[in-house]
Amino acid sequence: MNIKSLLLGSAAALAVVSGAQAADAIVAAEPEPVEYVRVCDAYGTGYFYIPGTETCLKINGYIRFQVNVGEDVGGDSDWDAVTRGQVQFTAKSDTEYGPLTGVIVMQFNADNATVQTSKLDSAYLDIAGFRAGLFYSWWDDGLSGETDDIGSVVTLHNSIRYQYETSDFYAGISVDELEDGVYQGDVDPVTGLLVPNDGPNNVGVAFGIGGTAGAFSYQVTGGWDVDNEDGAVRAMGTVDIGPGTLGLAAVYSSGPNSYYSTAEWAVAAEYAIKATDKLKITPGVQYYGNYIGGASAFDTVPSDYDGAGDAWKVGLTVDYQIVDNFYAKASVQYLDPDDGDDSTTGYFRLQRSF
Repeated sequence: MNIKSLLLGSAAALAVVSGAQAADAIVAAEPEPVEYVRVCDAYGTGYFYIPGTETCLKINGYIRFQVNVGEDVGGDSDWDAVTRGQVQFTAKSDTEYGPLTGVIVMQFNADNATVQTSKLDSAYLDIAGFRAGLFYSWWDDGLSGETDDIGSVVTLHNSIRYQYETSDFYAGISVDELEDGVYQGDVDPVTGLLVPNDGPNNVGVAFGIGGTAGAFSYQVTGGWDVDNEDGAVRAMGTVDIGPGTLGLAAVYSSGPNSYYSTAEWAVAAEYAIKATDKLKITPGVQYYGNYIGGASAFDTVPSDYDGAGDAWKVGLTVDYQIVDNFYAKASVQYLDPDDGDDSTTGYFRLQRSF
């Protein structure tokens, strides 16, 4: 009887509570007005309006996993795995002078869980052909494979540039801060070491001219390093022939400088074969005249190329598109200098773009 009375009492209590709740008025909160993201198609795909503004924003980037192979490439190891994440923000809006563009690129690199770096890879504004900020110079361009070595040691500068361009032609000039370039030096007669003649490079002037004409594309780039009092000029061209694209390039340097310091002159060639819609195979070759070797930022280099031997390089790069926006790349390069040991390097890469 006690259990039965308890159950009946509980049921009655629930009924009373339910009735009391049913008697209360239900007041729904007014929804706050929401401005939905709108697609901005004025500047191409991927842009959207920042809510409340007429500025269009695009976010893109990539994730890369890469295994490098070469002698001591990983310290005491001949292989090393690295991972990179990069994200780019591009903002555009219309003005009376044309589109105003702002770009920020952040890059994050990890050799392992504790050895990691993050850096501002680009940040610049662009309007009416004028560009100012941190961005890559024309010397960062190259042939499509991995064999050619015809660019600057450092191609990312704080610069001011003006570039005139149409759909198939461009020409421009820039003033570049070169404080992280290379410095010329002389051999100390006592220590035998290179001693810099000057402090960090401070400024350079570069130009770029390029365009397309049917199946042919071309680019001529030059630069004068004010502190080192030397400069370099480079010409590149590509043309569609048969199942692929032939690329040729040549570079000349009056003396080691921040625009080119690897050799006094060099010529390079490649043939990018489009084997299938997803597979591209690119063999390449380069010959260096008076080769002094690759330098790094802030390195001291000889003041001239006198007495340096020649060098040659061959390589093969294979690109494969696994699915849309997911790629694999493998590259192997062999370098044989007259004045040094030959070397073989390479890498395997997986990259997902978005």
